[in-house]
Amino acid sequence: MRLAIAAAVAASLMTAPIRAQDWQDTLDAARGQTVYWNAWGGDGRTNAFIDWVGKETEARFGVSVRHVKLTDTAEAVTRVLSEKAAGRDTGGSVDLIWINGPNFLAMKQQGLLHGPFVADLPNADYLDLSPGAPATVDFTEPVEGMESPWRLARFVFAYDTARVDAPPATMADFVPWAEANPGRMTHPDPSNFMGATFLKQALIELAPDAGVLQMPADDAGFAAATAPLWDWYDALRPNLWRGGAAFPENESIQQQLMNDGEIDIAMYFDPAAPAAAIRAGLLPDTARVFVPEGGSIGNVSFVAIPYNAANRDGALVVADFLLAPETQAQMQNIDVLGAFSVLDPGKLDDAGRAAFAALPDDPALPRIEDLGPTLIEPHASWMTRLTEAWANRYTR
Repeated sequence: MRLAIAAAVAASLMTAPIRAQDWQDTLDAARGQTVYWNAWGGDGRTNAFIDWVGKETEARFGVSVRHVKLTDTAEAVTRVLSEKAAGRDTGGSVDLIWINGPNFLAMKQQGLLHGPFVADLPNADYLDLSPGAPATVDFTEPVEGMESPWRLARFVFAYDTARVDAPPATMADFVPWAEANPGRMTHPDPSNFMGATFLKQALIELAPDAGVLQMPADDAGFAAATAPLWDWYDALRPNLWRGGAAFPENESIQQQLMNDGEIDIAMYFDPAAPAAAIRAGLLPDTARVFVPEGGSIGNVSFVAIPYNAANRDGALVVADFLLAPETQAQMQNIDVLGAFSVLDPGKLDDAGRAAFAALPDDPALPRIEDLGPTLIEPHASWMTRLTEAWANRYTR
C-alpha cells in the first residue's frame, strides 16, 4: 500500500512539470498567430466580449483574434467539410468555432475535430470534468475532450410587469394565457435556435415520457412523444401575434416587438440578457425574467478546434484563456456580458472566489436559485426532426 501511495505521489509531482513544459511549448508556438474564431455575431455584448478576449490574448500571449461573425454555425461546419473534401487537411480557414448540439455531433462523426485537447488546458483544472457533468456532455453527446466549455446558457422568458400581473406558470399554461391575451405573445421562427428551443421546452413538459428525448429519435418514438405537443400548439397558435401567421426572425426582433409594446413576453437563452437590454434602452425598465415551474432547458456553450486549423496553438491559447477565473468573472459581470460561468466554484482559489463575489447586481438579473432546475437538452436528432415537422405542419 505504501509503495502504491508513493508511486501515486511521484506521478502527480511529475505530471505538473511535464504539462507545464508542454503548455509553454504551445505558448511559444502560438505567439504571432491570428485565431479566426467563427462565432455567432447576432449579439452586440457577446461581440464586444470576444473583442476584449482578443485584445487580452494579444497583449498577454501575442495571439490575436479575428471574429468571423456567423448567422448560423452550420456555415463554419460546411466550410471545414468542404476543405476536407478538397484535401485541405492543413492550413484550414477556421481555427475556433463556438459550437453546440447538432453541429458538434456532425463534426465529431465526420472526423472534423482536433482533439481530445481539453485536459491539456491548464485552466481546465477549474472545471468539473467528472462523467455526466455539464461540461462533458453536449445535447446528450459525450464531449470526450473534443470541445471546451466557455459559458452557461439557460432558456428564460421575460415579461413586462407593467402589463402582465402573472405570466404563465408552465408551458401548458401558455394556452389559456394567450386565450386571455390574444396577440400578446409570439416566438421566433423555429428555423432559428430560439424558436426551436421554445418548442423543445414545451416538448419536455408535454411528452408522455421525457426520458425518450435523451435517445436518438426514430419515427415511432417521435410521433408518440410529439402528439401532445402538436395538440398544445394547435390550441396556442390562433392567439399568437398576427394569428400565428408570421413570426419574428430571431430573438432580437422579438425583443423589439416587446419594447415597442406589441407583445408582452420575449424569450432568451441568457438569463442576463433582459437586464442588459434594459440598460441599453432595448426593453422597458419593468421587464423581468421568469421560467416555468419545472425549470428550463440549459446547456453549456463550447468552442471546438477543426482538425485542419491553421493556427491550432493559438486556438488552444484562446480556449484556455476563456477558462481563466478572471476571464469568467469578466464575462459574468452584468456590465460586460452577464453570462454565467462554467467553472466549478469549489475548485476556485481565494482570488477567484473574490472576483466573483465582487460582481455587481441588477434588479432585473435573476439569481441562479431563481432559475429552478436545469432541464437537459434532448438528443440533437430531436431538434432536427422537430423543426422540420413544424415547418411541414404550419408553413405549407
